[in-house]
Amino acid sequence: MYRRMLGIAVAATLFGGVSTVNAQDVTLKVHHFLGPQAPQHAKVLVPWCDRLDKESGGKLKCQIYPAMQLGGTPPQLYDQAKDGVADIIFTLAGYAANRFPRMEVFELPFMMTNAEATSRAVWDYYEANAKDELKETHLLAAFVHGPGNIYTAKKKIESLADFRGLKLRAPTRQTNKMLAMMGATPVGMPVPAVPEALSKGVIDGAVIPHEVAPSIKMDELAKFAAETDRSFNALYTAVFLVSMNQAKYDSLPADLKKVLDANSGGEVSGLFGRTMSEADAAGREKLVAGGVAINTIPVAELQKWQTASAELDNQWAKDMDGKGADGKALVKAAQDLIRKYTK
Repeated sequence: MYRRMLGIAVAATLFGGVSTVNAQDVTLKVHHFLGPQAPQHAKVLVPWCDRLDKESGGKLKCQIYPAMQLGGTPPQLYDQAKDGVADIIFTLAGYAANRFPRMEVFELPFMMTNAEATSRAVWDYYEANAKDELKETHLLAAFVHGPGNIYTAKKKIESLADFRGLKLRAPTRQTNKMLAMMGATPVGMPVPAVPEALSKGVIDGAVIPHEVAPSIKMDELAKFAAETDRSFNALYTAVFLVSMNQAKYDSLPADLKKVLDANSGGEVSGLFGRTMSEADAAGREKLVAGGVAINTIPVAELQKWQTASAELDNQWAKDMDGKGADGKALVKAAQDLIRKYTK
């Protein structure tokens, strides 16, 4: 009798424990490198977390830690997701140099048409060609920012010749190589380091999108901004990753996993890309209000820039060939997917 009752008690405890786990709230630690005023925080991550909260009935929440508040440096964010330091990270793929070589195809010069179409293309390309590069974590979204622009403190950029001798910050390996091909001296650094480097003269300028510029004081530190004619493909873009610790994802109850899955993937990646494009307009307004002189590089001049940097596509393809992939086929796959989604 005692054994039977003990068995019933143990079973009740076990089943009760499962019920408690299923019913408990889950708070995800979300870590990223930008400040809370940046659109990636305020317009992407916060609304996304709000949707998780609402659609889970309050059971799935986020605690967002901006500006590397959990420690480490921006290049370490992906490993923080892999190792469980954070549950979810938001980072720039290019900060982890050569970690995601196949994903770099979208960072080649004049690849992007617009951020929403290219973000959808990035997700499809990842699913078909690069899942093994991110297999250590559970990828939730992959997207790009709007067209990159050139901010300078003293010298206005109007032609290819104007790049000569300038020290310009770039976010990724491919963008660094592009700037070198165009005559500049590239300086790689995460975007939070730009204000100090520019104010101290370590760099003469930076290539960044309009949306993030006010959050790093470009309206105060830059005198000029050169943007490309928007009828032409963008000078460059960079790939953002929102990735989750695999064990944390696997531990979620089925109902919460369903909510997270519904807010992940290609549609969400496209939404995030569109949000970045929309944030460009507000960023540009702040720059103009701050006295930054913005000029547009016409298509005829951009064609010269494209010619000057065209060899980078071939270099990247050959590099991928050396890694056992068909580099030219990957370039074509990315271009075809962008074309598919561009309206």
